[in-house]
Amino acid sequence: MATVDDVRIIELPKFLDARGNLSFAEQLNHIPFEIKRTYWIYDVPGGEARGGHAFRQNQEVVVALSGSFDVIVDDGNQRKTFALNRSYYGLYIPAGLWRTMENFSTNSLALEFGSMHYDVNDYIYDYEEYLQLRKAIPEQKPLVAVNEPSASTAMPVKKYNVFDCSMVELDRHHSDRKGNLTVVENGQTLPFDVKRVYYLYDVPGGENRGSHAHKELSQLIIAASGSFTVTLDDGKCKRSFFLNRPYQGLYVKPGMWRDLEDFSSGAVCMVLASDVYLASDYIRDYQEFLEFRNQ
Repeated sequence: MATVDDVRIIELPKFLDARGNLSFAEQLNHIPFEIKRTYWIYDVPGGEARGGHAFRQNQEVVVALSGSFDVIVDDGNQRKTFALNRSYYGLYIPAGLWRTMENFSTNSLALEFGSMHYDVNDYIYDYEEYLQLRKAIPEQKPLVAVNEPSASTAMPVKKYNVFDCSMVELDRHHSDRKGNLTVVENGQTLPFDVKRVYYLYDVPGGENRGSHAHKELSQLIIAASGSFTVTLDDGKCKRSFFLNRPYQGLYVKPGMWRDLEDFSSGAVCMVLASDVYLASDYIRDYQEFLEFRNQ
């Protein structure tokens, strides 16, 4: 049975750049489980609390993408408070622990990864019920899911164009007192499974980022905070999208050259990606990109 001593901080990669910094988290690498659900909490009124509950089986990693908040973890015998205020640190919470998120700063943004799809029966919302469950479960080592990466099947690369890319409206679960929650479920919300999330932050106002293309990677680009413009280029046509809502995303199919421009101050660009980082999938030279498109 997990205890608060099994909760730990995971240091995520941080790439410094004068145009803004980048961090990312990959399943079965930085995230110690296969990602099944990705969700983010935003517009929480300053000082409010969220998430007083426990999971029977779901494991979590929580990241403060912007702002700050505290995560209080309780195993029935002791509790610990973890102050999250850096976008390159994640808090791993095993299954079977009561947790609450408190002291949200204004405009804070919480990113969470889950090891399971949403299952209402996995939640425990009553603290007394949780204590009774803890007493009923025999002592055992924490259960950590061991998932092998699924084998990918090589497929011919299809050449999409900019009109194959579109905006996606995501569910927004609203609460007047506790802010908003948006969820992406693997196998349900998007036409691909999320295996990596990366995000740009500390981007100076008006800066540009992300001039490159991917050969096979699919992406959902979200303005988790602030706003920016994404310009897509298929070698023949260009198309621009203005992103400024954390519950809307731009679905970018493989083979698009993309530029991220006109960042507002304090903007956070979050990208849900269909695969882990592969250097061979990137095209960083525009002429090489045009040759790729013309193959």
